[in-house]
Amino acid sequence: MTTEPEARRRAAPRTLADELRSRPDDELAALLRARPDLLSPVPGDLSQLATRAGARTSVLRALERLDRFALQVAEALAVAPDPCPYGELAALLPGGEDQLPRALGLLRERAIVWGGDDRLRLVRTARELLAPSASRPSPTGLGPSLAEATAGMSPGRLQEILTAAGLPTTHDPVSALESLTSLFGDRERMDALLGQAPEEARVMLAKLVWGPPYGEVSEVPSQPVRWLLDRALLLPAAPRTVVLPREAALHLRGGRAHRRLEPLPPPVGPGRARTPAVADSAGAGQALAALAAVEELLELWSTEAGAPPVLRAGGLGVRDLKRTAVALDVSETVAAFWIELAYAAGLLASDGEEGERYAPTPAYDTWLEEPPERRWTHLARAWLAATRLAGLVGGRDARSRTLGALGPGLDRGPAPELRRHTLGLLAAEPAGTAPEADAVAARLDWECPLRGGAELRGRIVRWTLTEAELLGVTGRGALTSYARPLLDEHAADAGGTDADTAGPEPGTAGPEAAASLLAPLLPEPLDHVLLQADLTAVAPGPLRRHLAETLNTLADVESKGGATVYRFTPESVRRALDAGHGAGDLHAFLAAHSRTPVPQPLAYLIDDVARRHGRLRVGAAGSYVRCDDDTLLAEIAADRRAASLGLRLLAPTVLAAQADPATLLERLRAMGYAPAAESAGGDVVVHRADALRTPPRTAPEPVPDGPPAPGAPLLAAAVRAIRSGDVAAGGAPPRPRRPVPAAPGGPPPRTPAADTLAVLRAAARRGTAVRIGHVDADGTAGERVVEPVRVEGGFVTAYDHTAEEVRTYPLHRVTGAADAEQ
Repeated sequence: MTTEPEARRRAAPRTLADELRSRPDDELAALLRARPDLLSPVPGDLSQLATRAGARTSVLRALERLDRFALQVAEALAVAPDPCPYGELAALLPGGEDQLPRALGLLRERAIVWGGDDRLRLVRTARELLAPSASRPSPTGLGPSLAEATAGMSPGRLQEILTAAGLPTTHDPVSALESLTSLFGDRERMDALLGQAPEEARVMLAKLVWGPPYGEVSEVPSQPVRWLLDRALLLPAAPRTVVLPREAALHLRGGRAHRRLEPLPPPVGPGRARTPAVADSAGAGQALAALAAVEELLELWSTEAGAPPVLRAGGLGVRDLKRTAVALDVSETVAAFWIELAYAAGLLASDGEEGERYAPTPAYDTWLEEPPERRWTHLARAWLAATRLAGLVGGRDARSRTLGALGPGLDRGPAPELRRHTLGLLAAEPAGTAPEADAVAARLDWECPLRGGAELRGRIVRWTLTEAELLGVTGRGALTSYARPLLDEHAADAGGTDADTAGPEPGTAGPEAAASLLAPLLPEPLDHVLLQADLTAVAPGPLRRHLAETLNTLADVESKGGATVYRFTPESVRRALDAGHGAGDLHAFLAAHSRTPVPQPLAYLIDDVARRHGRLRVGAAGSYVRCDDDTLLAEIAADRRAASLGLRLLAPTVLAAQADPATLLERLRAMGYAPAAESAGGDVVVHRADALRTPPRTAPEPVPDGPPAPGAPLLAAAVRAIRSGDVAAGGAPPRPRRPVPAAPGGPPPRTPAADTLAVLRAAARRGTAVRIGHVDADGTAGERVVEPVRVEGGFVTAYDHTAEEVRTYPLHRVTGAADAEQ
């Protein structure tokens, strides 16, 4: 008769694959969701899944996503006996008993730990990564076990150690090692042995007890060191190097695996509390400033003179970055952020032409036509997903090369996840709360201690908080209400929303919600300015696009802030005239858009510049100057400042010059004249500042940091395929599954392409089976019963009930689709 304990032992899983077979489907799906790399490709059966879960790369990725206490539990298991009972593990983690079930459940869910509570096992690869060795000390600070440290020791030496420790000698090394291990595990006998140690010996042990466990000794050990060596309290690890055995260290620590256990996360709050309305108002104001900064940057780079060149090694030159920072009136760090943000959003790229330069893309013009709230969500989403870190600009790479804006070497795969994780901590606090940066960094250190490395992780946290404030994602340090839907969008995608089914376009719900919440907070664009007698105009808020564009041409920005001050100068008025505006047009424009009368000095300035504008005409011959006023030409020819231009009179109204037209225009304007450029046909050349655009460019793809999180339909299909493969391999008996209607007789379905796509997408959304007609590579037509999972890119990914596996079919080979019941 089989007793109950014997039955439990027989039922206990012998391997990780056995344990995975005993898991219900929802737990298998949770494993695949937490470790999506296990799905690339879908394992053929549970044995393949278990093998893949123990692969070094996959285990490293899984360990990176553990919180600190779960990692400490795994580290304790790595230095505990294998297998380890639950009680022994709890003894290694005193003070963490309340949180141990949660951490152990997390490790089990992610297949890092398996086995019952009486036989807990760490996956072999994880044990190899976390266990101590001479080249890689354990995070616990513990050294090798007695068995590991005495490997290769002569039997005679082992017997000498037993005698010195007061133990009876044995007949073989195995029993000698067992006797020593028993001594080191007996607290009373170990206390008695250590009570006999010299004081200097106890001081030496205290230095090694919390790690590192290795110490250096002289060629001739001192008497205290010799005393410890004789009793195996220190063991030789290399010439002149000794190590404290793990069992001795655990006794000296009182059985603790870690010096400082962290079962609970450090609090993020309380921080500075503000009303949500104050945070939203401050954030909305900063969002407007962000839009203005990006627009000003791209307008600056829209001209032939302003577009910076691309360095031969790629990226933006240091001088061009400094020039841009001065033009934007910001620091170089902030300028690099706006540049990288515009690049990530697809608004900026290199033109790819000879003499390659950076310039706005055609997408910039489309972006300008959008309402402000939609323009902001476009920038915010690009920032959240970007793997390029503007904060690295100015630093150095592994080869000590300077990292430049828009150049190589700025991508960091963990950046989007850490960025969203940081903002998620802000979202978890009460609305309006602005936590301290150090508290956020400390919390992130606990939640993902291995992710990205401590130094980079801390820098990303601080950069995220700074950039979020610049962009208006936060207001006065608190997460804004309109930014929360963008984080919820990411959480929904990670949770398995099906982006391939019919309905709204993927990722539209979050941006739409964010835009609708931001819109009421933004001021309406103004259609007027206030003209003043000192040749300035004040815009008390954001201006409508047409007004802002014309005013930027007609005047120079003198100061920015809540209100923008423009100054009219002869050069700015001439710029407007060069752009094709007439004096009458400028007078009418100012009268229509000013809430105050047009000041007389401004009207006189426009008339005076317009009267002189275009009297001189500069064209291309070598070049020439043409003017109906021969007196004016004679005056220029006699001017000493024009001597270097090589002017000579060809006719009463024409001067020839040795300089090129652009130089001639610049020099004559510097002399106080107002020449206009002339085409070969004799017409005035109109110069527009916004003419430079790159060919169509797509936004740069973020560098992937592992496979994306799978959606719920794909997980369900993968689990079914793995179960079916396991049954076929003989690993498990077949499980009852939902019956699939048999295909009726007759030819395979034939439907129009649009109807086929609609049926497949609807089935993917509902999770139901459909019949499809399919033509294989040999041209043979057939019928399959499938459950679509994903429909995108010209392919349908589905669980094929006939083959009992996940397959991908090209849509052009699908002749039609119909519900399985039809």
